[in-house]
Amino acid sequence: MTTIRRVQENTAHQLALRALVVRDGGTPSPIAGVTLRELRVNRDDRGTLTELLRSDWPDLYDDRHPFAQAYVSMTLPGVARDDDRWHVHVHQTDRFYCLAGAIVVAIADGRASSPTSGQLMLVELSAIADAPAPLVVTIPPGTLHGFVVTSDVPAMLMNFPTRLYDPADEGRVPFADAGILTPGGRPFSYDAVRALYA
Repeated sequence: MTTIRRVQENTAHQLALRALVVRDGGTPSPIAGVTLRELRVNRDDRGTLTELLRSDWPDLYDDRHPFAQAYVSMTLPGVARDDDRWHVHVHQTDRFYCLAGAIVVAIADGRASSPTSGQLMLVELSAIADAPAPLVVTIPPGTLHGFVVTSDVPAMLMNFPTRLYDPADEGRVPFADAGILTPGGRPFSYDAVRALYA
């Protein structure tokens, strides 16, 4: 294969992958049960205040999505948690928010009975000043998910899962076994996401 053709194919693949990126809450989710809530940042001369989880937001909090715990993880630039495999939960719903830096959350519908089975989406969560409005993304049980840091500084992810940590509820699925493909027909990898943000 010629170098020009390889560059053309890589460019086409990056354009197709970029089309999967969601940056705001006004974009409909291509995966059933995944919700995106745009948050309002209240600013004044003292700083900012942003509400992250409220009991009157039924898309984030209701009888099916109770509050169980909150945690924060810090991840270094360019790092993906489990670089070659998806996370999946049997019962737990995750609610991700980025406190610092920038991440891209990859979500794939691994539920055979879902109307969006096999779909892939990338959600950009950022706390960087010139980024779009901050988002909370809700990730339902059975969906494959993970994230990679795309900022040149460490990123802090906050999660409000609907269940207390239970190792029996959490699984890992190697990318090679999941069969999730990008629009160009290539297997999903975080290297492809890193290339978008290089």
